[in-house]
Amino acid sequence: MRFEIVGGGAIGLLYGARLALAGYPVTIWTRTRKQAELLSDEGIELVAGGTIHTIDVSASPITECSRPVERTSEHKVLLITVKQPQLTAVLLEYIRLIAEEGDIVVGLQNGVGHIESIQHSLPGRIVLAGVTTEGALRHGLRTVEHTGEGVLSIGEYRSTSLTEASGDELLSQSDRMIRESRQKMLMNALSKAGIAIELSNEMNNRVYQKLLVNAVINPLTALFDVRNGELVHHPARLSLMKALHEETLSVLTASGMDDDGTSWDRLLQVCDRTSGNISSMLSDVRAGRLTEIEWINGGVCRLADDAGVNASLNRSVMHMVQAMFKS
Repeated sequence: MRFEIVGGGAIGLLYGARLALAGYPVTIWTRTRKQAELLSDEGIELVAGGTIHTIDVSASPITECSRPVERTSEHKVLLITVKQPQLTAVLLEYIRLIAEEGDIVVGLQNGVGHIESIQHSLPGRIVLAGVTTEGALRHGLRTVEHTGEGVLSIGEYRSTSLTEASGDELLSQSDRMIRESRQKMLMNALSKAGIAIELSNEMNNRVYQKLLVNAVINPLTALFDVRNGELVHHPARLSLMKALHEETLSVLTASGMDDDGTSWDRLLQVCDRTSGNISSMLSDVRAGRLTEIEWINGGVCRLADDAGVNASLNRSVMHMVQAMFKS
């Protein structure tokens, strides 16, 4: 089994390094030639547990992928680790050249809408949703620090609007057995690489649960310019967190998420466990990059419109984050 990782950010480098350390062939597909050359020449530098590892990987700029990747006898897995703003139609066309029919493709984006886009663009591939709670921080173009242990959950994501497009209902028993076999191979490979992994039959729930956390923490840390843990120690911010959580929870449960009554406690636990972390949205704001607000809180607003429920607070924080950038 070989791994093609689309995106040279923190999660892409973290998983690429760990898989390569376990002996699997890994290619990192980067946005820039500069990063690809650096990774090819010097490898990934992984900082974990007080130890620094240098791991050799292959790397290429994805924009130079002009023809289908040569077929091999090895099963191929693509991990798409770019953020939602980078998951464009143009990028998906490049990914079509890398992913053959029957290959596993895992979308690891925050927010909602990405799996549907991947399914539409990559018919015949085994498209899985992925949700990770790993902590990682990239330093420069080739160095990644593993800042917190977590779990990677993967599984099939069901969208009623994509039943016809995905064709899952037309799979023969033989095809489904092949899918299940390749998923088990993937699970074994990730486990061998030391990645805590679970195959979930409830990925819609997992995606919504992560969306709930991101819809509260990301925009508020970006707006107040604070680390995750600082949100809960300010009474007014804590009150705003609570209101945003309640509204988002009502939208997601109306959209089909199971509510077990513990989501607020889980949110507080995430703030505590990642208290020193700078959220990805705050990092993007500080760097002047396009944020994922349109796919996180904007995604909540679209779900609310579909379900006919209120999402005025989500809409407000989305507009405020968008207003932080010059038009």
